[in-house]
Amino acid sequence: MTKLFNTIGLIGKPHHQGTNQTLRRLHHWLSVQGFKVIVEERVSAELGADICSMDLLEMGEHCDLAIVVGGDGNMLGAARVLARFDVAVIGVNRGNLGFLTDLPPDNFEDALSKVLDGEFETEHRFLLEAEVHRHGKITASNTAVNEAVLHPGKIAHMIQFEVYIDEQLMYSQRADGMIVSTPTGSTAYSLSAGGSILTPNLQALILVPMFPHTLSCRPIVVDACSNIKLVVSPNNDENLEVSCDGHVHLAVLPGDEIFIRRSNERLRLIHPKGHNYFHVLRNKLGWGSKLF
Repeated sequence: MTKLFNTIGLIGKPHHQGTNQTLRRLHHWLSVQGFKVIVEERVSAELGADICSMDLLEMGEHCDLAIVVGGDGNMLGAARVLARFDVAVIGVNRGNLGFLTDLPPDNFEDALSKVLDGEFETEHRFLLEAEVHRHGKITASNTAVNEAVLHPGKIAHMIQFEVYIDEQLMYSQRADGMIVSTPTGSTAYSLSAGGSILTPNLQALILVPMFPHTLSCRPIVVDACSNIKLVVSPNNDENLEVSCDGHVHLAVLPGDEIFIRRSNERLRLIHPKGHNYFHVLRNKLGWGSKLF
């Protein structure tokens, strides 16, 4: 029978004992079953010699499936690269909450066997593109799976900016920053800042001001096709940043413009059969069990 996946990539958090244990088990288990296994180079040295290793870009070109071992942070880092190659991605949870990582680290074999046999559900999550413009030229750009956040370099410091949706002014704002989040990111930083949860199938973005200096300002949900522009006031007295998923930081100066839009790239996330988003929410957020 023809395999759906022939070359499988393993990605994990470097220098993490639990992750290394799971990666070793996965490498041995997959190799025994005849799969070609490629290990991301940052963790391959910790697994021993005679292991095929590549960086994430090379893995995107060669792998049919990537298994990410760790938490959502590891998944986000891999996803920003692998999305451009349309590689299927599944996660083994070695983190804390793990909204994006389905498989248990200690007994992944049964669930993963079914996935490799074709028993899985596919879900596409769109990404964001964030660009910093200065005097009409792009000075920095990157992608985000969860959110792009405009914020000052120091904590709890008010900044001034304007927010435009499709070139129409929405409001001028004094706040500690602005979160522009995808549905995937709506259960992350956006949720902590008081934003609503968006189910993953929605084609929408949520804008959440961080500690706004007015009680009338609230999160707002807009169409995912919207072009969002943040204009930083030239009167800000310090340099700012745009953070993509909290990992990649783009430098912003007073007077810069930040453009945020839906990317053409999508993360192809796969789940074991029977995956239920609301079960994930109940489990991860500690929502009450059924009363009857």
